[in-house]
Amino acid sequence: MKVAVAVDSFKGSLSANDVCAAVRAGILRVDPACEVIEIPLADGGEGTAEHLVRATGGVLREVTVTGPLGQPVRAKYGVLGDGVTAVIEMAQASGLSLVPEASRNPLLTTSYGTGELIRHALDRGHRKFLIGLGGSATQDGGAGMFRALGMRFLDERGRELEAGGAALLRLARIEAKGLDARLGESTFVVASDVQNRLVGPAGASAVFAPQKGATQEMVERLDAALTQLGEVILAERGVEVRDLPGGGAAGGIGAATVAFLNASIRSGIEVMLAAVEFDRKIGGADLIIAGEGTLDEQTLAGKAIAGVSRAAARQGIPVLAICGGISLSGEQLEQLGVASCSSIVPGPCSLETAMDRASEWTADAVERMMRVWKTASRR
Repeated sequence: MKVAVAVDSFKGSLSANDVCAAVRAGILRVDPACEVIEIPLADGGEGTAEHLVRATGGVLREVTVTGPLGQPVRAKYGVLGDGVTAVIEMAQASGLSLVPEASRNPLLTTSYGTGELIRHALDRGHRKFLIGLGGSATQDGGAGMFRALGMRFLDERGRELEAGGAALLRLARIEAKGLDARLGESTFVVASDVQNRLVGPAGASAVFAPQKGATQEMVERLDAALTQLGEVILAERGVEVRDLPGGGAAGGIGAATVAFLNASIRSGIEVMLAAVEFDRKIGGADLIIAGEGTLDEQTLAGKAIAGVSRAAARQGIPVLAICGGISLSGEQLEQLGVASCSSIVPGPCSLETAMDRASEWTADAVERMMRVWKTASRR
């Protein structure tokens, strides 16, 4: 029997590599002779650069940049095996994991460090970029990132705005004459795991800002701030980004990269699957076990399991899924292309306990799942 394990990380507890190892352990308890193919994945967020570098034989480079609260942090970016393409993972420089929970405030956090990563890659001669937008701590519409690349965001009196999403409420003009000229020689692909628009009830602020520490009042201010950014971009650049699918990714950076860098937005998981030659690796598999931290409405919109299921369907391979939490109905799982899904959590417990025992419980859940699958397969 051949089983492909294609999983994203369980954020906050297990990396994609760790999830793969735990799933393998559960499979081998049931079938020690099983051929297990491990394919750790990311969909634009944490792990994107690492997995793409590993898959293509590239390298990681580490530099010091400005973190989301203005503090220095060490961050990595990747260079693919072609030696040309730089992979900028926003979570490395401007990620939510870099901000202690008590300090999370998207009114203030900045994406400046992500711009510094791009600038460092430009200095090393790279002109082809893939930017992963998942896992951000920011809601500044990319203003910090572009400020690091030479752009100025000004109020009506010509004063430079301070860092953070709230400052965009006073945005009157964007001065682009200082933008790094090398960007005009470069191409940009944005890998995003979401299709949310920049503003509105399903926009960047309403959906993602609460995860970054925003109260309802902050959400309303941030949505107004990004609306103002969109209006200024339309007036000055002639580009309507407020209704752009994926424009709300990473607190609006999706929209900003389209407006200022002529970037194309692509599904993060589809970019990853192509890079790791997923279709070839799953060839001949009897089963795929997919996984990510939570299966919810966002999963249906294009996260890792959605991409894995589409690829599996092309080859007629059934998919089972594991996760930490699930809020999808049976009908939605069928729509997703998953035959069955199991939470690794065996019963009521604290979040801390679930995170501490995630590896053990993942192996146990997969063992149970495989025993049921083997029994059903014999019939």
